[in-house]
Amino acid sequence: MTITLENIGKRFLYDWIFRNVTCSLDNGAFAILGHNGSGKSTLMKVISGHLTPSTGKISFINDNQKISEDNIYKLISYAAPYIELVEEFTLDEQLQFHQNFKPFFPNLTIEGIKDILKLSNTQDKQIKFYSSGMKQRLKLVLACCSETPVLLLDEPTTNLDKQGVSWYQQLVSQFTNDRLVLI
Repeated sequence: MTITLENIGKRFLYDWIFRNVTCSLDNGAFAILGHNGSGKSTLMKVISGHLTPSTGKISFINDNQKISEDNIYKLISYAAPYIELVEEFTLDEQLQFHQNFKPFFPNLTIEGIKDILKLSNTQDKQIKFYSSGMKQRLKLVLACCSETPVLLLDEPTTNLDKQGVSWYQQLVSQFTNDRLVLI
């Protein structure tokens, strides 16, 4: 998958968040760096299609075919602390619901994903009773384990303790091969 940004800019009212971003992203891992408020999350939202750019053009090419902006959501997995989960669901319900929209990698079962999560004794709890770190783990697993060519991880270690950060690093090393990863 290749994502090309040509002079992308985003503003809210009269304030420019960023301007003139031009780059081509291909398979591999990339990091967006900058201080708080510099537009990193906004750029991720623009790339994912959650926001439209104020100026410029984005193109998506997968297997030598141009993908329309209306269909790009099928090829992108996105995890961020501000993305909401269905809080009334249990873990099993959330995993089954998610699979209706983005299938997991073929070798993964729901039981296998629960093993990866390492959240024992929580499968019958509603997600609204999960800690912020548990919710972040679930968001990361949903994104990383979905079979998509693009993986966007915005502030992936937010709300994770030291053990959670180590878990995240293992997750990323296991599920980022042959993908375009933007962190």
